[in-house]
Amino acid sequence: MEADGGMSASPANKAGAKYGTGYCDSQCPQDIKFINGEANVDGWGGSDSDPNSGFGKYGTCCAEMDLWEANLDATAYTPHPCDVPGPGQTRCEGTKCGSGDDRYAGICDKDGCDFNSMRMGAPDFYGPGMTVNTEKPITVVTQFLTADGTDAGELSQIKRFYVQGGKVIPNSNVALEGVDPVNHISADFCSQQKTLFDDTNHFETVGGLSRMGESLKNMVLVLSVWDDHAVSMNWLDSHFPTDADPTAPGVTRGRCDPTAGEPAKVEKDHPDAFVVYSNIKYGSINSTFTA
Repeated sequence: MEADGGMSASPANKAGAKYGTGYCDSQCPQDIKFINGEANVDGWGGSDSDPNSGFGKYGTCCAEMDLWEANLDATAYTPHPCDVPGPGQTRCEGTKCGSGDDRYAGICDKDGCDFNSMRMGAPDFYGPGMTVNTEKPITVVTQFLTADGTDAGELSQIKRFYVQGGKVIPNSNVALEGVDPVNHISADFCSQQKTLFDDTNHFETVGGLSRMGESLKNMVLVLSVWDDHAVSMNWLDSHFPTDADPTAPGVTRGRCDPTAGEPAKVEKDHPDAFVVYSNIKYGSINSTFTA
């Protein structure tokens, strides 16, 4: 995203990043109300579940690196590359937005190549009282490794570590037949995972890790706490699709009931939900494990 929220590129935009304009991600969201300095009113339809939302003609696309999507029960980290010109935000319409049946025809990889420990065969790794105990503070470390070991090299691996109680905890290893027993994201991991789960490998189609690495040079950090009006977070912490066999490879992602994440229920039962992000830092490999 542009640091100024798109004000320089779109003179009609007088609000800027302070008011949230210029936002984009790999879902090419069409619920954004102002894109490129224009109101997204053409074809706008309201949302059945959120009176403050809806769906317009245009979407706003850019690559997305989900460093840590998580709650008490489940976690995933996921690169989402996009085949877009340049490093900034791109407005889409029609097929290029990848909506509905066009999901794998869009310019961005909405699925991404995720590493969810439960989904990858380690059900006892992350959660209350587990190896990574979500009842206590956690330091999350993400490393981006290049093929030649230089800062300018091509991205080849994304690794994950946790630090808790002074102990460094490597990410869980894959424990599924058909995928190498690794604990990181790589091109081979993504290809094997997509094949085993019978998922479309749109990740590779739009450029894979190489394209993701280029986009990372221009990323903006976004921190939030949110609920999911589309599929109730089932993609993260339940089984998804909800009508699929939970025992099938890749379907189960967490222990939650599929209805537990419904926004109306979450907002009613947990109106004071919060998250604390602290001690945020970046630097050379192995330099960010301690405060």
